[in-house]
Amino acid sequence: MAEQALLADLLMLRGHVLGRISDDERAAEVAEQLVRNAGDHDAAWLARARTRAAFHCFPEALADLEEAGRRGVDRAVLDAERAAILQAVACYADALVLRRAAAQRRPDFASLGALAVLEAERGQVAEAERLFTAARHRYQGVSPFPVATLDFRRGLMWLGERDLPAARAWFDAAVRRVPAYASALGHLAEVDAASGAHEAAMARLHALVVSSDDPEYAASLAGLLGDAGHHEEAEYWRISAAARYDELVLRHPEAFVDHAADFWLTVGDDPPRGLQLVERNRGYRSAARAAAVLHRPPRPTEVSTRPSCQGTDAPGSPSAGVPGARPSPRPISRLSCIKPSTVASW
Repeated sequence: MAEQALLADLLMLRGHVLGRISDDERAAEVAEQLVRNAGDHDAAWLARARTRAAFHCFPEALADLEEAGRRGVDRAVLDAERAAILQAVACYADALVLRRAAAQRRPDFASLGALAVLEAERGQVAEAERLFTAARHRYQGVSPFPVATLDFRRGLMWLGERDLPAARAWFDAAVRRVPAYASALGHLAEVDAASGAHEAAMARLHALVVSSDDPEYAASLAGLLGDAGHHEEAEYWRISAAARYDELVLRHPEAFVDHAADFWLTVGDDPPRGLQLVERNRGYRSAARAAAVLHRPPRPTEVSTRPSCQGTDAPGSPSAGVPGARPSPRPISRLSCIKPSTVASW
């Protein structure tokens, strides 16, 4: 049973590194089988909670965490998973309670790294930088994956701040540790394109559309090819991305409607369809936040029972193309959102 739980974690790691959604799907199958065959074990429920969260099935993931807690999973482990879900639905204040408590209780690589990522998403760049550095100094393992993941998230922060040299430096650092790191390579392509190095960007993306089954890369390549006047090849990759998004929205709507919306609002060139998916995504996020109300950490001075969450157009929601919204950097794959607290043991 323990070996199967480990297999699910390793499949998710490989999916994250290589940009292979099929690995996440296989991990979810393993976790479902674990719950069916070994439902008395806490690790089975924890494994399924993680795979469900990976596909943004947050209410179901929170329910599995409750069951894992009843079966003996350590409170600190549960709090880390809950914090990641609260963070994913932009309930930053509530996630911050859990992240800070973990860092105060045990200021190690995992807790400081997770807090750094949260502060970065909250826009607290100076504090995030301090925490990123502190976390790196606390790392005592030999695996390259945790530090590469942390460096990647640091790069995302600077990309969000539009500091391209800093973003490139941290994406490069991630790729030096893990050369096949798809999300880092995809964002390096974005930095290349923003810096005017369009040929370099397209070369990176051409490699990624072969190695990854995430349609973000095909969509980004189609956009660059179209801008460069290569309309026939751009249309090929646009059609490829559209078909893959349609497939993924059917199979995992909670995880992919936001990225599909961004695609149709931009490269896909179908704004009405994109806006329909934006509204659909708002429904999913509202349901996730409602579930988060039941699992939020206690606050000594609070009066309200409502979580302090950002609006629908917070980071992680499809804002590109919506009037008045700040567009998020592209290509941001769903698989780039894995949290340092999860990979600390890999």
